[in-house]
Amino acid sequence: MKRIIALIILVIPGFLAAVGIKLMRDMTFGVLQAPFPKLWLQFIVGLLLLLGGLGFVAGFILYRDRKRNKVQARFKDARTKK
Repeated sequence: MKRIIALIILVIPGFLAAVGIKLMRDMTFGVLQAPFPKLWLQFIVGLLLLLGGLGFVAGFILYRDRKRNKVQARFKDARTKK
């Protein structure tokens, strides 16, 4: 059950990152999506969605690897470097 919950937690930000990529791609080709009045605003929102989604997934993976002690010394938590 824990694995299913973890998968769901990772799928939602991954989906948001994919939407961000789509918004940035549409801006590159000049396709304006409905809720955005300007192309540059669409690109900014897409970039924020991409960075937020990737950052969440990367943080989740780093947290899991730190917990299992599978990271290099420079990525270890300050409390565990002693």
